[in-house]
Amino acid sequence: MNGYSIPKATLGRLPRYLEYLRSLPEIRRTISATAIARALSLGDVQVRKDLATVSSAGKPKVGYETDKLITDIESHLGYERLTCAVLVGAGKLGRALLDYDGFENFGVKIIAGFDCNETTLKKGAKEILPIKDIKAYCRTHDVKLGIITVGVGSAQEVCDKLVDSGIKAIWNFAPIILKVPSGVLLKQENLALSLAYLNNQISK
Repeated sequence: MNGYSIPKATLGRLPRYLEYLRSLPEIRRTISATAIARALSLGDVQVRKDLATVSSAGKPKVGYETDKLITDIESHLGYERLTCAVLVGAGKLGRALLDYDGFENFGVKIIAGFDCNETTLKKGAKEILPIKDIKAYCRTHDVKLGIITVGVGSAQEVCDKLVDSGIKAIWNFAPIILKVPSGVLLKQENLALSLAYLNNQISK
């Protein structure tokens, strides 16, 4: 089974389960769905359904072998193979994402950034290259995941360039709903809405 056959809502929760399981001490040989639900403040029934989607190793009154469950979740998320990604927009947010190595713990490695501003270009372990080179770079390195951290005005144009470069999934930080063709996955990350939600909660 691959990640695309898993319900979208379940797929969104699997990284949370994985992060929690990885944080457990090594002596924690088994874990129950109830314990995971309690730790993550999720519904017990929902967690059981999610885990049943990716693993058949759960046993009544015993739960799951922790290591086996981690392996099952990683397998369904494709973490056994590192996915290469590129980022477009080398501003403050873009550079922060580009410099963050934690994505590799979840199967993704940002291998290069791109920008239209020549003053931001750089060589090194993670290069920042001219946007005009993105198509050739993505084709050469078989990149399938793109990250957009540009402004609203150029986000759709960048999206189109990524699609034209063979990108199959886009993580968008620009506060605009992008148009992508069928077959291209789009994940919208609206930081302003997330902050507004938190502000609303503490203001109650």
